[in-house]
Amino acid sequence: MLLAFLVYAKDKEAVVVRSAEDLKGITAKKIIWKKDGAKMVRIPYEVVTPTKTKPAIFDEFGDVVKPETVVPEGIRRLPFYMDESEVTVGQFKFFLKSSGYKPAAPIDWNQVYKYSPTDQHPMIMINWFSVTTYAKWAGKRLPTEKEWEFAARGGLQNKDYPWGDDESLARDYANYRGTGSKDKWDKQIAPVGSFKSNGYGLFDMAGNVWEWCQDWYDNEKDSKVLRGGSLISNTYNLRVANRTLNNPNTRFNSNGFRCVVDLP
Repeated sequence: MLLAFLVYAKDKEAVVVRSAEDLKGITAKKIIWKKDGAKMVRIPYEVVTPTKTKPAIFDEFGDVVKPETVVPEGIRRLPFYMDESEVTVGQFKFFLKSSGYKPAAPIDWNQVYKYSPTDQHPMIMINWFSVTTYAKWAGKRLPTEKEWEFAARGGLQNKDYPWGDDESLARDYANYRGTGSKDKWDKQIAPVGSFKSNGYGLFDMAGNVWEWCQDWYDNEKDSKVLRGGSLISNTYNLRVANRTLNNPNTRFNSNGFRCVVDLP
């Protein structure tokens, strides 16, 4: 039975997908994930495999069975789909009602609505364990730090920001510290998709809220990585290569997340 089908969304044809298995053969740049209604975009992720020398193999008499071989540098293509925007308050509320999940400590909804007042704002005040539970429920996962950075660059190489190197363009792409008279969200989180997207069609890869990733920050394994900067960041912290950390139990009003799905 074909579980992926075509619908029209905002006058554009989009593929609605119910599970990762249904992604077989699908090459659409954009999909809609049935479970949580998220719009997702295809990321052409590539991993460079370095040159590797395999030592020679000898038999018991010292004769060569297989000579030393050099495997040249290569590229592994591992595309995936990523949420177009940060997971919203509305999506997270739907998850709570649908799954019956109860966080270890109740969510402080007064704080959520203080900074993210509508269902179209990013979900905040949730720790790493809650966001990974959401991802599992949705049939997704959190991005690795390397995947997140690759996606944030939007196809650009060696640039400071998701839009390039021109810091003066930051107000067009990111909600960050102050407004400079160019946006209306002074000390407030913006609804998702309020700014320009990067080259892959991803919104808010700089600013608005920090985004949880899968990885531990370092070998101490007591903090998880967050990327992207937030509404209280300066432009230095909006750089694609910038990273920060929080204990996975922490809940802040500037931390959110988005998810990814692997292709089968």
